[in-house]
Amino acid sequence: MPSRRHFLAGSAAAAVGLAALPQAVQPARAAAAGAEGPPNLVVILADDLGYGDLGAYGQKLITTPRIDQLAAEGLRFTDAYSAAAVCAPSRAALLTGLHTGHAAVRANPSSGGQGSLGAGDTTFAEVLRARGYRTGLFGKWGFGPEAGDQPSHPSARGFEEFYGYIDHSHAHQYYPAYLWNGNAKETVPTGTFAPDAIAARALGFIDAHAAGPAPFLLFLTPNLPHAPSEIPDASAYASRSWTQANKSHAAQISLLDAQVGAVVDRLKARGLAERTVVLVASDNGPHEEGGVNPDLFDANGPLRGYKRNLYEGGVRVPLVAWSPGRIAPGTTSARPTPLYDLLPTLADLAGGAPAPSDIDGLSAAPVLNGSPALAPVQDHLYWYRDEQGVTSRANTQDGGRAKQVAEAIRKDRWKAVRFAPARDRTVPDAQWQFELYDLSADLAEKYDVAAANPAVVASLTALLRSSWADTYVRRPWGLAAAADASAATVTTTVSNGTGRPWPDVRVTLPLPAGWTAAPAGPATAASLAPGEALTTTWRVTAPAAAAPALLLAQATTSSGLGFTAPARYAPLPAPPTRDSYLSDLPWVSAANGWGPVEIDRSNGKQAAGDGTPIAFGGVSYAKGLGVHAPSEVVYHLGGRGNRFTALVGIDDFSTKQSSAGGTRAIVRGDGRTLATTGLLTGASGPTALDVDVRGIRLLHLVVEDANAKSSFDHTSWALARVTVL
Repeated sequence: MPSRRHFLAGSAAAAVGLAALPQAVQPARAAAAGAEGPPNLVVILADDLGYGDLGAYGQKLITTPRIDQLAAEGLRFTDAYSAAAVCAPSRAALLTGLHTGHAAVRANPSSGGQGSLGAGDTTFAEVLRARGYRTGLFGKWGFGPEAGDQPSHPSARGFEEFYGYIDHSHAHQYYPAYLWNGNAKETVPTGTFAPDAIAARALGFIDAHAAGPAPFLLFLTPNLPHAPSEIPDASAYASRSWTQANKSHAAQISLLDAQVGAVVDRLKARGLAERTVVLVASDNGPHEEGGVNPDLFDANGPLRGYKRNLYEGGVRVPLVAWSPGRIAPGTTSARPTPLYDLLPTLADLAGGAPAPSDIDGLSAAPVLNGSPALAPVQDHLYWYRDEQGVTSRANTQDGGRAKQVAEAIRKDRWKAVRFAPARDRTVPDAQWQFELYDLSADLAEKYDVAAANPAVVASLTALLRSSWADTYVRRPWGLAAAADASAATVTTTVSNGTGRPWPDVRVTLPLPAGWTAAPAGPATAASLAPGEALTTTWRVTAPAAAAPALLLAQATTSSGLGFTAPARYAPLPAPPTRDSYLSDLPWVSAANGWGPVEIDRSNGKQAAGDGTPIAFGGVSYAKGLGVHAPSEVVYHLGGRGNRFTALVGIDDFSTKQSSAGGTRAIVRGDGRTLATTGLLTGASGPTALDVDVRGIRLLHLVVEDANAKSSFDHTSWALARVTVL
């Protein structure tokens, strides 16, 4: 297993990571299997496709000729596994190389909100971008929030092109009103069947990058065959005596098959087949939603369980690999291969892309390259399940325990599934219901042999416990950049989170015309050993009245790696030239505990500039700032201020809502505390402040909760005014 050493994650400024790596800093294509350089990589991930849903895995009723042909011409894994029994945690693990005891997303949204990835959750797209790959995601992402320009967005996690669904629930709509194109929503024509539109974009991505010079990663994630069973044409199964839901479900699987075939055909047409590795898999076992009967199709094959079960039918999935000239036709592999092995596998196929060293995945590239004996094998596989969605067949398989927290582990021939008494995984081991199966003799998991094997139960229980971490903090990886306009700096940090040294590291900070930046320390390193980082602070000078700019820091190594990281830099506003109310001046930054900072007139939910005047004790004041603790508003005085005066307190409007509010106001200048009020309440009235701010560059107005009742802490700065020298 990889090292379990934990390090603090890098700056959130790495959120948009490698999404916009310019052509100018892309590293040269590394030497790999042949003179053509690293192969193109295509990963196609189905949504709720069961182990037995493909002809290559025994399906008799649904036709899947194109994927079956890939299996015949390539490699079929018999023991491949999703990382979870439902899609959100499965996809998070697949992207980041971490199993569900460590991954950032460990449950579907029904179990506590829409899961999201963070700035430290390095994906295989980011790893391949650092090796110069062009990257595109088309289809279902499945992590929130549903917004652009945020750390969990695909473009922030390494995909320079994205078209499809961000949100988990939105992907349940086959005829959506909109789809996301990069960071923007795009309205789609009424009647658009999203899988068709998504597949067309994927084929366009192949066309756009077929000529190189860089290799590409295509991640195609259609929502087929997830419920509901909607499809424009189910005529291929019209003669069957099935329900319409089952006919449409079968047609969805056949459409998925046709889309895989279209991708392969396009690769062949562009002369790319021999330079491309195609992987086809599923995110979990078969579903039974919307009237679909998985038993009709024998969708789980010889396995027990369905989507949501940790038995084999819920997590063992098809995995087909195809690459003419690389993968021998008609081969199979019984290597237990969880899909969290995908990140290091793709990194190896890419000629040594910089995979993080703190992942759980192990590379299966030797299996694909014809040397399966050289492929490392997982000591054990781990799964976690906390799922509040219940379906009848899955619940029956679980013995009515579908809403209970469950864990599973496979080690060699042994498979264990255990259920907590409720949703608390911290209960003592004796309170769990433990089941043990010998997969070598009982693939269908019919016979619980736990009572006959107490030593195995004890050993696997210890492994289950050790596989979980409440918080799994990642080792910093790649380049991060953070701007601090108040200090006129940008700080870059390039971190070697891999297991290999990085030679000749060089960091640069390209700037708009008229801007300058000088590093306050080294911006190069002869070598960065694993775990080491190079941090550089750049002193930035922007022209007068310069607009905010997105600066794109860059780092390269002589081994052919390239990283970028954005830093949004907003130059300080000009200092006041005459006596002014602060509500009339632009601020440097504003952080508020709830809602916007309200300017001039405050109270309640009104946006800045709306609402009623600030009032204390029945006296109204037209000029001020409305905030809610905790808050901090920063102004640039540039050393030109003389006095700062204000009335600060909990205003009449807020007091009428509740008398429970209690705050404290603090005035700081350049890191020094200049004034602090006592306890502010509605009954106490406001406090008058008159503060000497001569020589102060940055003025900070801070409001803190003072009585642990922050719900009622709306506070106003009335007549907040600065006089100048």
